Amino acid sequence: MSANPHGYTFNHTMIRVKDPRASLAFYRDLLGMTLLRQIDVEEGAFSLYFLAFMDEGDKLPEDEADLREYVFSRPGVLELTHNWGTEDEDGPVYHSGNGEPRGYGHIGLAVPDVEAACRRFADAGVRFIKRPEEGRMKHIAFIADPDGYWIEILSARAMAGR
Repeated sequence: MSANPHGYTFNHTMIRVKDPRASLAFYRDLLGMTLLRQIDVEEGAFSLYFLAFMDEGDKLPEDEADLREYVFSRPGVLELTHNWGTEDEDGPVYHSGNGEPRGYGHIGLAVPDVEAACRRFADAGVRFIKRPEEGRMKHIAFIADPDGYWIEILSARAMAGR
């Protein structure tokens, strides 16, 4: 019997973002994710941005149906949803899940070297929730995206105690 008898894949998670330019700069330009597909829904006044990490040399399908299938079949996709007009509102628009009442927690991002990644994030002016040297868990960090969502920065080797 297969460990996954149903053939299910954890495809994506969605978070709402206030300003897609700021969020794309963070996830694509700073973290290195690739924008796989953008969908603008005029009748609903919102846009969807699907991002994922891709290996160097990987290419997105050019055929629209092939691209849709690619986006919705691969694991580890982040969907950013922008409701038009929120970028013009004052202050935070969405709850990150880490204030009261607590709910959504964070995205986990495995990196080869936590210290090097944190230096890069600090140089870019990223807001830290927790630096590796703070607290009891010295091998992880938490940063915040432009909307205040937390991203855990971890090393698989350190998590394994190596």
